[in-house]
Amino acid sequence: MKLALLGYGRMGKAIEQIALERGHQILCKMDKDQSEGQLEGADAAINFSVPDAAVDNINKALHHSVPVVCGTTGWLDAYGEVTQTAVEKDTAFLYASNFSIGVNLFFKLNKILAQMMRQNQDYKVAMEETHHIHKLDAPSGTAITLAEGIIENSDLSQWKLEDNGPDTVSIQSFREGEIPGTHSVKYVSPIDEITIEHKAHNRKGFALGAVIAAEWIADKKGIFKMEDVLNL
Repeated sequence: MKLALLGYGRMGKAIEQIALERGHQILCKMDKDQSEGQLEGADAAINFSVPDAAVDNINKALHHSVPVVCGTTGWLDAYGEVTQTAVEKDTAFLYASNFSIGVNLFFKLNKILAQMMRQNQDYKVAMEETHHIHKLDAPSGTAITLAEGIIENSDLSQWKLEDNGPDTVSIQSFREGEIPGTHSVKYVSPIDEITIEHKAHNRKGFALGAVIAAEWIADKKGIFKMEDVLNL
């Protein structure tokens, strides 16, 4: 299949490598003020641009009726606008805060654990996420997805950065070195602690998941999530 890469930083290059290994062609590369190739004729576009460029990049592809897979976080205020455009252009859009298959299994595990802990009021939940120093947004999109999964399956109503309010999922964000991404969810009581954690060793899992999502969405129309791709 023919792919367009919207954003050609470290993730874009990792996605390109995986895509070529799987026999795909890179039809277009767009990054900041430069571009190579063209969107017309692409079977799908994968967006991993910086947050400020995400909406423009996504809309360019959608206006060419090219299905878009997006892994950029930090732009979700415009999610409704983007999905409306996808529907109007009779194409497809898929956003995921994390394309790693392992992380998406972790999302599912997180929801199940939240359901189990709902009846155990002695435990207070808190989260930590750690990423490389180049990551611009905090908390990470993955951490927000985890927090939303907890809220959906508990009596808590909101998440906040470093806030231990009674109805709040507290998230602590750290930026250190070149860490690809580590997320932990802790349930702490006066007598013990339960922790689940996902630790990425490199970016390959994110890149592979994004390419698999692009392969899946190429002949689809509508709005999707990574859970649809993985049938979770």
